[in-house]
Amino acid sequence: MIIKNNYNECLTNFACSIRKYFGLDYSHNTLDYIDKILEDSKPKNVVTILCDGLGSNIMDRFLDKDSFLIQNRLKTITTVFPATTVAATTFIMTGLNPVETGMLGWDMYYKDIDKTITTFLNSEKGDFDYKPLVEAINYNKKHMKRKTIMDDINEETASKAYTLFPFGENAYKDLNDMYKIIEEKCNEDGKKYIYAYDTEPDHSMHEYGCDADKIKEIIEDINSRIESLSKKVKDTIIFVVADHGHKNVQNIDLNDYPDVVDCLKRNTSLEPRAVNFFIKDNKKEQFKVLFNKYFQDDFLYNL
Repeated sequence: MIIKNNYNECLTNFACSIRKYFGLDYSHNTLDYIDKILEDSKPKNVVTILCDGLGSNIMDRFLDKDSFLIQNRLKTITTVFPATTVAATTFIMTGLNPVETGMLGWDMYYKDIDKTITTFLNSEKGDFDYKPLVEAINYNKKHMKRKTIMDDINEETASKAYTLFPFGENAYKDLNDMYKIIEEKCNEDGKKYIYAYDTEPDHSMHEYGCDADKIKEIIEDINSRIESLSKKVKDTIIFVVADHGHKNVQNIDLNDYPDVVDCLKRNTSLEPRAVNFFIKDNKKEQFKVLFNKYFQDDFLYNL
């Protein structure tokens, strides 16, 4: 089954509903059912918890039908393309699609500096010391649009906004700390927006796959924590979203195909599930033949 992104009803549009509620401008249509929830209840607090990788199929696989998240699921909608963390978390934090932010994938080729960069880390792809490059940082600042909804709320409105990450400045210590901060902020006076990012279950699914018992435990814990939080806060709407889902796959290592690698100008970029190849001018026809020979049953492609 092929699922295509619906850019009139995806998480970008959800983010635009958040922008609308807080009196900000927005570049795409909002979701009328999200608008109605917010306008009817006019909550003091709006909380968005993004659980990385917790798509609807994963929820259905591990949660009972009477679980809190399943019982309170409003609707299943699509993410953006590429359906990956760099692109998807950026659009939900900005209300812009990937083509507008420039944040397309985990690794991107930066033409100005002629390097393939691990986008969030500003380090060159393949550098496992993850040393940030000044030229990559400057390129990112120049070309990518990453100003967030939270920034705009704090700068343009009388409301307050908070961003909770497990990394960077003012990082939360662990999930207990994250949920404690959300509860404390919600009990403070004033209208506010809280965006909280949880690395799970994505982090563990990359390590153990989608079907491990550990994944079930993690997702049940997420369900329990969010249910508990909902009982502790008042005048609050909590939205739980995912940036993408997960599916078990068999990895392909290009190093096992030296004839394909020989056709490439430089390292691959974007994402393994939506890989970008730069082909040598004199190798384009050869690449087509080799790609069809090895991978025609594994990828959708346009050659």
